Amino acid sequence: MSFELQGTLLKKYDIESKSATFQTREFVVTTEETYPQYVKFQLTQDKCGILDGFAEGQKVKVHFDLRGREWQGKYFTNLNAWRMEAMEAQAPPPAKEAGGFDSFEPIESPFNNSGPEDFDDLPF
Repeated sequence: MSFELQGTLLKKYDIESKSATFQTREFVVTTEETYPQYVKFQLTQDKCGILDGFAEGQKVKVHFDLRGREWQGKYFTNLNAWRMEAMEAQAPPPAKEAGGFDSFEPIESPFNNSGPEDFDDLPF
C-alpha cells in the first residue's frame, strides 16, 4: 500500500546500524491540521540518504508504505518512507493586468432610472 503525507519536517535522527548489513534512519513530520499529528517515519538501507537534502522546519511531502510484522507474538507497524519532495511555498495570485475586464466601469442602463431601493415598479 502506498500513501503520502504533507507536513513540516520536525526532527531528523542519525542513521542506526542494526547489523553489519542493515541500517535505518527515522524522522518526524508534523501535519498542518487543527490538531497537528506527529508522525514518525523510517528509512531503510540505501534510502537513508534521502533525508540529507532536507532541513528541519522545511515543508515536505513524504511517500511511504505501511508495513506490519509479527515477532515473538508481538505485532509492529512501520511507516516505511521511500521518497520525499520539498513543498514549494504557495505563490501569490497573479496581479490583474491593466486594461482587462476588471478595469471597466459599469454603464448605467437607460431603462432603469430608479434607485436601488425603489421597488414601486415590481409587477407583484
